[in-house]
Amino acid sequence: MSNGDIFVGEAIGTAILILFGAGVCAAVTLRYSKARASGWIVIAFGWGFGVLAGAYTAAPLSGGQLNPAVTVGIAVETGKWGKVWVYLLGQIAGAMLGAVLAYLVYLAQFQANVRTEGTTDGTTGEPVPTLGIFSTIPEIRNPVANLVTEIIATVALVLPVLAFGRTEGLGESGTTVLIVSLLVVGIGLSLGGPTGYAINPARDLGPRIVHTFLPIPHKGSSDWGYAWIPVIGPLIGGSLAGLVYNAAF
Repeated sequence: MSNGDIFVGEAIGTAILILFGAGVCAAVTLRYSKARASGWIVIAFGWGFGVLAGAYTAAPLSGGQLNPAVTVGIAVETGKWGKVWVYLLGQIAGAMLGAVLAYLVYLAQFQANVRTEGTTDGTTGEPVPTLGIFSTIPEIRNPVANLVTEIIATVALVLPVLAFGRTEGLGESGTTVLIVSLLVVGIGLSLGGPTGYAINPARDLGPRIVHTFLPIPHKGSSDWGYAWIPVIGPLIGGSLAGLVYNAAF
């Protein structure tokens, strides 16, 4: 695969991933959305379908990694680091693009995020915090616990992804991406409660950058003090998964 194919594939695939993921978070979070307050299960499946659509789309060009933690895990496992930077650039660019697209889909709802005297749906009219639509926020802010959560959750993603490559028949049947998508749903349901399961540095960092600059009324903080955890944690988790894979398989 050429550098150009890798960059384009990862950018397009990650943009689709974030469009679905940030889109479902916006659907559940924003006032005047038909899916408002649908709940965590809806969010988990929305992100899983984002992985499904994005990875299948990117696969012919780049293999559809869509996640720096996966890319680093594969590099640790194989020892091939030459194209890692291309994957990472494509993933960050795609994540930013996907966040912008999700914003445009829900533009009217974001513009309605204003302080009012009251609303017709019986709510108080207070602005809705918007960072959680784009990036992760811990339920309990404890840097050590949050970092450990992201590391473990990312190992739970990347180690199976590496093992799937050795599972006879998955590659030939074309179902590897489907299985990974269901894995992401499972991680969200089981391990996502403490931090919102970034498990992907690009998924968190790219949209957080976009949130910083978007003209959303009363959008609240982009919380850059926390931003290092969903970047460093998954990178450590991906590296550990590669090391464990080499040691065990």
